[in-house]
Amino acid sequence: MNKKTLMDYQFPQDLKNMDERDLELLTYEIRDFLIEKVSKNGGHLASNLGVVELTIALHKVFESPKDKIIWDVGHQSYVHKILTGRASCFDGLRCLNGISGFPKREESPHDMFDTGHSSNSISAAMGYAAARDLNGEDYSVISIIGDGALTGGMAYEALNNAGSLESKIIVVLNDNEMSISKNIGGISHHLAKLRSSRTYLDFKKQLKKTLKGIPGVGEGLYNGFEHIRDSLKYAIVPGAIFEQLGFKYFGPVDGHNIKDLIEVLTYSKFIDGPVLIHAITKKGKGYRNAENNPDKFHGIGAFNPTTGNLLNETRNLSYSEVFGNKLVQLAKENPKIVAVSAAMIAATGLKKFAKYYPNRIFDAGIAEAHAVTFAAGLAASEYKPVVAIYSTFLQRAYDQILIDVCMQNLPVIFAIDRAGNVGADGETHHGVFDLSYLSHMPNMTIMAPKDGRELEDMMEYALRLDGPSAIRYPRGEVIDNVSELENKIIDGTSERIIEGNDVEIFAVGKMVSICMEACIKLKELGVNAGLYNVRFVKPCDKKSILSAATRVKYIVTVEDNVLEGGFGSIVNRILAEEGMCDIKVLNIGWPDKFIEQGSTPELFEKYGLDSQHISERVCDFLERKA
Repeated sequence: MNKKTLMDYQFPQDLKNMDERDLELLTYEIRDFLIEKVSKNGGHLASNLGVVELTIALHKVFESPKDKIIWDVGHQSYVHKILTGRASCFDGLRCLNGISGFPKREESPHDMFDTGHSSNSISAAMGYAAARDLNGEDYSVISIIGDGALTGGMAYEALNNAGSLESKIIVVLNDNEMSISKNIGGISHHLAKLRSSRTYLDFKKQLKKTLKGIPGVGEGLYNGFEHIRDSLKYAIVPGAIFEQLGFKYFGPVDGHNIKDLIEVLTYSKFIDGPVLIHAITKKGKGYRNAENNPDKFHGIGAFNPTTGNLLNETRNLSYSEVFGNKLVQLAKENPKIVAVSAAMIAATGLKKFAKYYPNRIFDAGIAEAHAVTFAAGLAASEYKPVVAIYSTFLQRAYDQILIDVCMQNLPVIFAIDRAGNVGADGETHHGVFDLSYLSHMPNMTIMAPKDGRELEDMMEYALRLDGPSAIRYPRGEVIDNVSELENKIIDGTSERIIEGNDVEIFAVGKMVSICMEACIKLKELGVNAGLYNVRFVKPCDKKSILSAATRVKYIVTVEDNVLEGGFGSIVNRILAEEGMCDIKVLNIGWPDKFIEQGSTPELFEKYGLDSQHISERVCDFLERKA
């Protein structure tokens, strides 16, 4: 008889009939499967290897989708997807039209909440629990949150609220001591003490044994001692913070012991009120390469599963690396330069800075709002803080940027990494909104480099400003020297790269190189297109726009941002205010929708932002034949 594979099981039903030995064998099958599939398309590997036993136990104990399982961030939901009947879909993981690397409600009834950003699962679970109680229904609601996500303030807002409302929810704290970078802050120290200490449990066990062993009076002594038990507990156990918030706390539990996990999860089902289960797991469990380097295998491209080496090692520096190297150089010259990160020092290129200037780098944890206001305090104290955050995560600090930085006109520099479309991570990670949410903020200067050299120039320029500034740059390798011109950065001015007399194209950031290719294609079609490198989205180079409008009747704007509120809308407003309504304008950017996952080239082609489609769209705009 042939051995069953993961494809042969009818999950989650078949899980219910498996005994302890079957479940143990299943963990090996799942880990082998994950390594094989992620090695082909890339994805979040280490975090998923770490939650295999925990996810099996969850689906063994609970009845999904009746019981609601909600994953914080969601990058660790691959095992959940396997155990809910989607193993056969993993060849398309994170691909265009394939399954997502995060939970998606439209993908499966077992995915309760679309996630991708951190610290929101407990709030969502409380909402589900409130709806359940209002409807008079009976089911469990479980939030799985990592210790990294627990550094985010929203998680504590929810914990505090859940305790006061006595919400019947189960929070599973997946404690692997790793987020994307090393965890930061007081809570991580509390959890560390909990991992290493069983003082309270040992004390309680010994006390009960000793008191009850006294003939005649032992039982009474033990019962009389109950009223001071909590006081002793809070003095001995750092993790009692959760019980002080109103949660029944269980742990630490071995997150790789399925039997223990099933036992504590089963028991928690019958407790009224909020429960927190503290499970200790190892990120990368079962795959030595990931265990030894969990940062690398947190999110990784296609790799050789034997060696762990990437299949497509890049030779050129990434924009993140160019940024990090330049910041080290600038910090050597200016002791007032400091760096601020939100739990992503390595990912944003700051690892080298941390090595050379450990006292001048601050990791705020997964707490972008706090990071921004923290930087504002540094700026108010005459330092030059550089805040390096992904575009998609910076939007979590909108109010702090507006009020704490811009309103006070403080010289905080925002290094906005992963700006624009980022490909396979999909809707929650595309950085296509930053131009829209920053451009309406008073005092803000916004720049976008066309290549690595210009990124360095913009960093130098930003340091000379007395107010806030933002430099947005894309994911991936730098494009060196897009233009041979060496025009230095001048306040609020664009750079004219190609002269033309049929149409003028204004391109933002990485779109400059794509538009240069489009201009070559247009020339072959008999269209003489001019090209500007915008450089400054704000203040916008009004003079160049109006100058172009006096030479041609057609203007095109191209940006790796949504059209709503983007650079194109700024150009439209300028022309309207000047009464130049006879000028025809074509705005090219991302449409008013959430853009799905897929490779960046695929998505650019699908939405008409590659050079071929841009040239065709310009021809249509000019009513010329492509």
